[in-house]
Amino acid sequence: MEKTTIDVWMQHPNLKFINHDMFASLRRWMGINEVKDPIPVKTTLDMMDQGGVGIGLISAWHGPQGPLITNEEVKALMDDYPDRFYGIASVNLFKPMEAIRELRRCVKDQGFRGLRIVQWLWNLPATDRRYYPLFAECVELDVPICLQVGHTGPLCPSEPGRPIPYIDEVAIDFPELKMVCGHIGYPWTQEMIAVATKHENVVIDTSAYAANRFPEELVRFMKGNGRKKVLFGTNFPMITPRQCLESLDDLELSEDQKALFLHENAKRIFKLDSTPS
Repeated sequence: MEKTTIDVWMQHPNLKFINHDMFASLRRWMGINEVKDPIPVKTTLDMMDQGGVGIGLISAWHGPQGPLITNEEVKALMDDYPDRFYGIASVNLFKPMEAIRELRRCVKDQGFRGLRIVQWLWNLPATDRRYYPLFAECVELDVPICLQVGHTGPLCPSEPGRPIPYIDEVAIDFPELKMVCGHIGYPWTQEMIAVATKHENVVIDTSAYAANRFPEELVRFMKGNGRKKVLFGTNFPMITPRQCLESLDDLELSEDQKALFLHENAKRIFKLDSTPS
């Protein structure tokens, strides 16, 4: 299988991450309990290969209790597999100067391509003051901020992931900020489409959803004025690339629309054809 697809939201999970209590509901959906042995990188690469994914943007994870997947772990994978992985950094919202310096180090010195903040981890919407210094730094570094939109799979409040008012207001305050909004915004998908339509630099990724679960309004958006606004993602290991894409042909996207969705939009947003500055 030709491996041209780019997955913009995935993790290579360590045991601390995949066994965390907050993911108990997701593990039930996956039909597993506690994972005893570390997951080999080969398993992640095999899952990518089976789904035709050539490049994965793998994310670090940081929450109020500290890192679950460190930036150093992500960098090690980037070094070992430079043709397969790009890094997305994660930082401590509660220490703004430390967070800015870490983001700057990851992007300038280590080649990371963006920053991810999962709002429900902090139970803080994207309009909270703690985010704003990092948004400004993302603009200065010319990298995207990757945020979660929609309800949460883990049993945490969903309110911080609402597209309106939170994503909309951030885009008003930071019109230059590239915002990649993961998980399609369900059950507020129409709101997410409206915000992406309204703001030039707001885009959507489809992580956590297989193609047969895309809402009809999202598919219409992908075929129309949103063809350059939707990026492919999985949220691996919670769902595999193969599962995400096995029904893609049923959407009846044109070849151009499919190429934009699977790789061209990601290349543009994350500057994957360029060398990090």
